[in-house]
Amino acid sequence: MAITASQVKELRERTGAGMMECKRALVETDGDIDIAIENLRKSGLAKADKKASRVAAEGVVAISVSEEGSRGVMVEVNCETDFVAKGDEFVEFADQVAATALVNTPADVETLSAMTLVGGSATVELRRQELIAKLGENMTVRRFSMVDSEGGVVGYYSHGGRIGVMTAIQGGDAVLAKDVSMHVAASRPVALSEADIPADVLEKEKEIFSAQALESGKPEAIVEKMVTGRMKKFVNEITLLGQPFVKDPDQSVAKLMDSQSAKIVQFSRLEVGEGIEKKEENFADEVMAQVNG
Repeated sequence: MAITASQVKELRERTGAGMMECKRALVETDGDIDIAIENLRKSGLAKADKKASRVAAEGVVAISVSEEGSRGVMVEVNCETDFVAKGDEFVEFADQVAATALVNTPADVETLSAMTLVGGSATVELRRQELIAKLGENMTVRRFSMVDSEGGVVGYYSHGGRIGVMTAIQGGDAVLAKDVSMHVAASRPVALSEADIPADVLEKEKEIFSAQALESGKPEAIVEKMVTGRMKKFVNEITLLGQPFVKDPDQSVAKLMDSQSAKIVQFSRLEVGEGIEKKEENFADEVMAQVNG
């Protein structure tokens, strides 16, 4: 059976596969588009499995906020190279995943992967496999984070698509929430307040400061004051409310919120590739390996 250009076009639109792959699939199925789609998806899964071991440390953090502005979600979607990360199809996929998470509030990535993409007909996982087959890189939906202002407002900030921050506040507006989000992007707080710092972390730091202070040979009362002062400085450095506000270092974030009669409910910060061990590549060696290979 002769394969027409319109058949190839339809198969490409329905699967996103390359033109030659679509033509080959149609030839193999004697023009049966449905079977060709099934075979291409199986092929995509096989390719995804082969690429699964490759490190995907590039990518984007996509952000989606509810229409009323009170809830938001960020999703980190990874690929292998910055080139693919900036491509329209990859960015669109990440945005769709974020929108899907916002609408469905999944419990974990596995649950999210089984959901049908908002604005699409395939599941998150199937679309991921299709993109791997088409773009030739391993891709992962690594993690997501949700914030809820409990009736307030969510502000967000994206730094080049690589760092995403969302802040949920009450008693303020989206501008204030965005300002705080920009602060979080720059200052990397690990907790909202001292109450949110794990007790073992505080205890460990106190032990270290105590040992350092005792080495000074000062009286016990002075040592205790030294430890108290250092612990206060440590808490202020790592908590959002204790840090000097980046736009006005003369006041802390806590004082900024008080001046606006506002309260931070929660915040979240995601950075692409955070915690992923990247393989160091020598570009010249890689090119030579391909030339010789």
